[in-house]
Amino acid sequence: MRQGPTNLYDLTRPALEEWLERREFNRVHAARIWNYLYYTGVRTIEEMTEISPRLRDRLAAEAHLPRLGVVHETHSSDGFTRKYLMGLHDAHRIETVLMKFTGRVTACVSSQVGCAMGCVFCATGQMGYTRHLSAGEIVAQVMHVRDTVRELAAASANPAGEDKLRNIVLMGMGEPLHNYDAVMDAIDIMRDPGGLALGAKKITLSTVGVVPGIIRFADEARPVHLAVSLHAATQEERAALVPTAKRWPLDQLMEACRYFVQKLGRRIFFEWTLIDGKNDSPEQAHAVGRLLQGIPAQVNLIPLNPTIGYDGAPTRSEAARKFQDVLAEYGLPSTVRQRRGIDIAAGCGQLAVSAATM
Repeated sequence: MRQGPTNLYDLTRPALEEWLERREFNRVHAARIWNYLYYTGVRTIEEMTEISPRLRDRLAAEAHLPRLGVVHETHSSDGFTRKYLMGLHDAHRIETVLMKFTGRVTACVSSQVGCAMGCVFCATGQMGYTRHLSAGEIVAQVMHVRDTVRELAAASANPAGEDKLRNIVLMGMGEPLHNYDAVMDAIDIMRDPGGLALGAKKITLSTVGVVPGIIRFADEARPVHLAVSLHAATQEERAALVPTAKRWPLDQLMEACRYFVQKLGRRIFFEWTLIDGKNDSPEQAHAVGRLLQGIPAQVNLIPLNPTIGYDGAPTRSEAARKFQDVLAEYGLPSTVRQRRGIDIAAGCGQLAVSAATM
């Protein structure tokens, strides 16, 4: 069966070089094509005017540059957050979020359509799993945010002062380590110095605790940050919030985290969604302190983003401060994540769910 055209955004630089060689073109052409894709940001192969007509014709015949279309877009009232519902070639939809902070723009991107992990408070988990995204579909989200930032800069009265895309968080729809190969290819593409040139320290991958993925991540010495969604400090409590804890129990997860630290000598970010009256007490904070003893860690506290399918409420500011105070007693640094885009359903999966009911 004849295969369809190659999505050039799916290819890492080495894969692009191999693609050219199989068609009897010198791999040296990959550098120019790569520059067109990720630095110049062309939308069509015809715009690659500085490569030979023969190569351009071959690319046009066997490859394409699919960009994701915006099905729906919402802007927060504070002007700091934009959320995009992006349409895929098979009519499925995913979400991408642009978040502005002082001196930087962060893109929150999806790695799957839906999610198989089933976290009870997460809108994406409530949707269920549909399919993996390709590396190109992940990268295309980053390209959309990058291009939006460029457009905002061009329209600004002071474009030199416009913030730039500096950070990527793989915290959108889906479990990145469930789609390991495509996610790692996408990260390699983002980091390539001849294109998007994003630093490894500016990329964070968030997992709900896929133990084999964490071990592989450590064994391959991937240089990007790892964030582990914890949410509870005992197996029973965690399994009630995160069903995958039944497959990979808390003790196995913590063993994998210690392996990661020993192997790479790097700290781990632990994420804790603060739910009012559920897991935001000082006693819970002490349990976190005991659980993470001996692990170089930072705890990111995230007030719950309410969803239709879960009746919990976000913690109160005073409870969050007390939680932080207890963590400090254990030498654990922590931050309370700024709540962005609450008025536009910026929590992953919320826009897709609301759009489906429109």
